[in-house]
Order: sequence, then C-alpha cells, then structure tokens
Amino acid sequence: MDGFKRKTPEEILLSISKLHRGSLKIYIGAVSGSGKTYHMLREGHNLRQQGIDVVICAVSTLQRPETVEQLGDLERVPSIHWMKDGTEQKDLNLDALMQRNPEVVLVDGLAHLNRPDARFPTRLDDIKFLLANNISVITTVNVYELAEAMEVAHKLTGIEVGHCVPSDTLELADEVRLIDATPEMILNRLEEGHLKGNKDSALFKRGNLGVLRELALRLVAEDVNDSLEAHREQMGILGPSGATERILVTAQYHWNGSIYVRRGQQIAKRLNGDLHVVTLRKFNKPLSKEASAFRRSIMKLVEKVGGKFDELPLRFRRCIPKALVNYAIHHKVTRIVLGHSKQTKWQTLWQGSVINGILKRVKNIDVFLVADRASRDGERILPAHMQVSKEPYKYKRLSKQEVQAKIEKIKRGRFKVYIGAAPGVGKTYTMLREGNDLLKKGIDVKIGLLETHGRKGTIEQIGELAVIPRAEITYQGVRLEEMDTEAIIKARPEVILVDELAHSNVPGSKYKKRYEDVLEILEAGISVIATVNVQHLESLNDAVEQITGIRVRETVPDSILRAADEVQLIDVAPEALQLRMREGKIYAMIKVDQALNNFFKTGNLIALRELALREIADDVDERLESMERKNSLRGPWRRKEVIYVCITEISQADRLIRRGFRIAHRLKAAWYVSFIAVGSGEQWKPKLETLEKLTVRLGGEFVYQEVMSRKAVPAVFASQASMAGATQMIVWKDATVKKLLPLASQMDVLIVADYDLWQSAGNKVK
Repeated sequence: MDGFKRKTPEEILLSISKLHRGSLKIYIGAVSGSGKTYHMLREGHNLRQQGIDVVICAVSTLQRPETVEQLGDLERVPSIHWMKDGTEQKDLNLDALMQRNPEVVLVDGLAHLNRPDARFPTRLDDIKFLLANNISVITTVNVYELAEAMEVAHKLTGIEVGHCVPSDTLELADEVRLIDATPEMILNRLEEGHLKGNKDSALFKRGNLGVLRELALRLVAEDVNDSLEAHREQMGILGPSGATERILVTAQYHWNGSIYVRRGQQIAKRLNGDLHVVTLRKFNKPLSKEASAFRRSIMKLVEKVGGKFDELPLRFRRCIPKALVNYAIHHKVTRIVLGHSKQTKWQTLWQGSVINGILKRVKNIDVFLVADRASRDGERILPAHMQVSKEPYKYKRLSKQEVQAKIEKIKRGRFKVYIGAAPGVGKTYTMLREGNDLLKKGIDVKIGLLETHGRKGTIEQIGELAVIPRAEITYQGVRLEEMDTEAIIKARPEVILVDELAHSNVPGSKYKKRYEDVLEILEAGISVIATVNVQHLESLNDAVEQITGIRVRETVPDSILRAADEVQLIDVAPEALQLRMREGKIYAMIKVDQALNNFFKTGNLIALRELALREIADDVDERLESMERKNSLRGPWRRKEVIYVCITEISQADRLIRRGFRIAHRLKAAWYVSFIAVGSGEQWKPKLETLEKLTVRLGGEFVYQEVMSRKAVPAVFASQASMAGATQMIVWKDATVKKLLPLASQMDVLIVADYDLWQSAGNKVK
C-alpha cells in the first residue's frame, strides 16, 4: 500500500542498522516457575531443527524435571560462575560467545546484576552488546522485575525486588510473549517440589500470585496496544480498534469538575482504559481566584489517578462540540464523559446544545452523561461507599439448601479452560501435554473430543492418551460424529479433554452446544480440561466483528469462563502465528493465502491478542474480588449499580444487550433489557424470543412493551428505569435520545455510538 512512498534518510538509516542488529525476544511471566525457561528452551530446539545455530548460556533450570528435559542436546557456552551472599551466580561469558558467534543465544534472567569486575554492570547491557554484534537473544523476565511494574507489585503484594530493568525494555524487544500460569498451577508445582521457593513467602501466597498474574497480563496488553496503534497508523486506519477503551472527561473549573474526573477514573479503571481530562478556557481572559483554585485541584487529581490533562482554547460556546470531538478523534477516544445539560428548552434553542452538537459529530465514539444528583443530594456529594458484606458467623448452622449446594459443589468435577486469541496458538497442544503429564502421575485421563486439524505437532502430543470413540448421528441422510457424552460418563475417567467448547452439535443431539455436554460431564463428577478462542465469547461477538469485519456464529456464554476453576491464556505473537500459518501448521496450504488476507491479517491478530489479554486480566481481577481482596489492580467497585438497556430498533438490539451485559458484569450490577415497539411487534416475535434468550443467557431480565406512538417511548423508558432503580441507562444514538435525556438527568446515560463496523477495518486517512 505504501510501497511507492519514498523513505526519509532517517528511515533508510534505521532500516540499514536493523540489518546488522540481532533480534530480541522476551518471555515474561508472573513469577519464577511460570514456565518461561521451559518455553524458551523448547523454542531453541525448534529453531535448531530449522537449521539455525543456537546456543545456551547462563540458563537456570533450578533442577525442574520438565525444564531439565528440555535442555536436551542444546550446545552450552560455559557461563562465568561467582558467589554473592553465599549464592552462586551466573554471568554471560561475552568473550566466549563472541568467539563462538552463534545466530541465537538463549539466556535466563534479564534483570540479573553482573559481578563487580564485569565488562558491563547488567545482563541487559550484555544483551544489548550481543544484539549490536548481530547475535539474536531470547531471554526471560518476571513482571515484578520491570520498572513500570515493580512499584505496583510492591504496593499490592509487599514483595521486595533487588534489581529491575528500565521501563523501555519491552520496547527494545522484537517480540514479547507472555507465559500465563494460574496460581493453582504455580502452587501445585511448589507443592510437588519443582519450584525453588518458600511456601510461606509472600511471593507464593495465592492472592499475590493472582495480582502478579493480572499485572503481567495488563502490562503485555499495553505493549500489544502500542504495536496495534503503530500498525493502524502505518496502514492509515481511522477510529478506535475495538480492543481497548480510552476515556475522555470534559470538566470545567467548577465544584463538580472533580466529580466528573472521579467518575471518568472509575469507568477507565473498570474498563481497563486510559484516562484523558480536558477543560476548555478562553486564554485571553485571566481565571478568577475561585477558578484558579479549582484548576489546581483538578490537575492534582488527574495526576493522582494517572490521567493525562489538557487545556483546549475556547473562542465561542458553539465551538465546544467540534473542539471536543476533534480532540477525541486525534487521541483515539472511545468514550466522552460529560455532565447532563442544565439548560432550559429556550436556552438550548438560543445557544445550542453541547451534547446535541457532540452527538451530531461523533460516529464511532460513545457518549457518557454523568448523573445530575446535585439538586437532590447536594453539591459536594461523592459516590456512596457501600459496606463490605461480612462473612457469616462461622458457627451458624447451614440450612438444608445450603448443605445440598455445598455437597453438589464438592461432587462436581474440576473445570479448566485454555483460551487463545485465534486458532493455532497452541491451546490443544498444551491441553494434550497437560493430559499426558497427569497420566504420568497416575491420574486416569482420556480424550473426549479432539480436533487436530491434521497438525503434526498436535497429533504427536496425543502420546499415551486413550480416545473415547465419538457417537454417530444421522442427519439428513448423512452419518456425522459428535462427542459421546453418555460413553464418557459411563467410562468415568478422572479427567476428560474436550476441544472447541463453542462447537454447535449436530441437530438431533441431546444438547445444542458442546459446552452443555461439558456441564453434564462436570455434574457427573468428572473433571474437564477444554479449549476455546476469545472470539467465541458471547459478549465479545460485536467487538470481534468490529475488529475483523467477520461475524462469529458459534459462541459460548461468558458464564462458562466464570464457572471454570482455572482459565489460562495461551499467548503467541501475531508474527509467530502467521509464520505457523505459512508453514501449513494451522490450516491446509490451500487455505493459507485466504486466511492471511482475512481473519489472520496482522491488525486483526494484534487486536484479538490484546482483547484476549485484557479479558483474562479481567477474569483474574474478578476472582481476586471474589476473595474480597482489596488490592486488586482495578480496586473494588463501591457503588451499587443497576443497568437499564433501552431498545427500539431490532437491528441494534444484539449489540446493546451485549454492551449492557459487559458493563453490568464489570460493575457487579443487576441489569435489565427493555424493548419498546411502536404499534404491534407481532412481525418481530421470533427475533424477540431470540433477544430474550440472549438476555437471560447472559444473566439479565427482559421486558417487552408496545406503545401507540413513538412520542411516548422516552417517557416509558424513563418510567421503567426509575421503577427498576436504575443508576445507568444504555441507549442507542437515535431520534429518541434528545427527548429522553431531560427525563433521565438523575441517572448516568451511556449513548452507544452508531459505529460503522467496516470503518475501522477499511477506511484510510484521506
């Protein structure tokens, strides 16, 4: 696309310098024992099989059996051993490595400090030296050893870190890969004696492992987001990617400015988004003493909550919408937060409405109006703090229902899900590997349903695992195969492996979806390890279509992830995934070009990877909050929320319902969906039944009502929401919004953008 554009001298010099520089890949994990060294060594073997000259130096296996096994016959360049505080240390032997001059060096411990008389003070400096001499490096690091995470890790877990690497270290890497490991997996390895660590240390407390895991997921997600924005900018693609949120708060130098900033911060934190705060002022007029004081307090608050603050010039009031929307577009904002209008009807006609002006100009940016509670609750009101529910008195006798629920939970099998950003990341491979590891420990593991797609590496991982034959079902004269749930329950293995949770069963099967079979297997007391891709989560259906332009038809309800005892992400960089595709390791060679030009385009894969990282980070945070842990990264949500989704158009209904669910889920809120039809809705009956099923499946309550005139719609919505005790309404940007807003000024109102799904995928800068 940009092939005919002339490169600048700087770009030419940079391209030439890269030719003479080695590549850097960093494996990052939450803690020691996540599996970073294991995967690094495995990659070393793969590279050597491709004819690449690979050596290892200063690699620490800590005598972990599976890691030692991965050493194999990789060539070792002896490291320099020395003692520090009674502990043996290993430094890279730079002279020996330069003399050997391999193509790739595998080395552990990116944050390592060298001996006092070493050529360079740190291992990072050693690695930079090797890269400058055209030797590529693959290395490992723990999240709390990165400067940008060290302070947060210390604050939330209390762990002390001797040395960290600078904040820009990940930017040096050509590839960053997260090795995700659940706290259960780490603690199990520790219990089995495979980790070098104290079981009682702060590092290996379950809550701290969860916090560090979430920190790693979010840090890599931020890194992925940077690469996504760079890619989209290079391709000339406008608008937000759909993978991340960026919140813009507009606040004036007034007493309520801090309330809007706080609300924006809560939204940004809950949605894992960046926060921007802007004020508009006339620079040719000095601020009053009171306004100056509010300015200082707002700037201090924005800095405290980690936001970015800007002042925009203001000439005339009618210019406000244009200034805000231009700023939002330039900074890739996904949501504008501002207060409800306090103008009368005549003032709006005379002066114009800022909100209407914004709604007229934005196409793919949501608008969030903060509730006007001042008239009812007083000017300086802050969001209410709710009492944390106390644990029931421990000597209280359980009811029969409580006893039965606990018994059923004890009988239920354990459920683990491997999730990835796209097909081919290695979910099935890893599931099979874990199955074989469990088999070696004497646990009865069988394969219930396996989709190898002809991948050689996956087939090899079957190993000693027995496969339960599939059931044959005749459909329209054709004999098809599905997972035999009845046979699995009859065989009663301890663990069953099931691929592709989102699969739709052949008509005539007991259940419509494979995940329903899995739920029955779990209820029978059989543990399940399963796989799914992030694009199959029901609530992400619209986000995935926005990112890829492809509507995913097979979905699973988000409750499936919440029902899992463990959810583990398999992370792979887009470039590595595309390479696997080109080598025929994902699809047959005849489908490769089509896949690379559609779903597997670079921008799609980067955005889906970010979506997966953030989704699992949210899942980790939810689990931390369920433990009533106060120091999860997003912090507890202290407001009691009730979400009310208002729908009048069938075409936008699915998207609004999913949006309502995701917001309600993050805010721990009850939520309702109200569909109002003008006249008879008989022609929509089949679709209405589908919408109700979707709402109920996602945990909401569906309401349907018919009115005789469109003019009645806003008043009915406002009345229904008020009766439900709604604190936030979610509406589509249509003709009813203007009349609804004055009736809902005491609620937060989210106006969902009229987003063109193809705009982000195809529109170029003109």
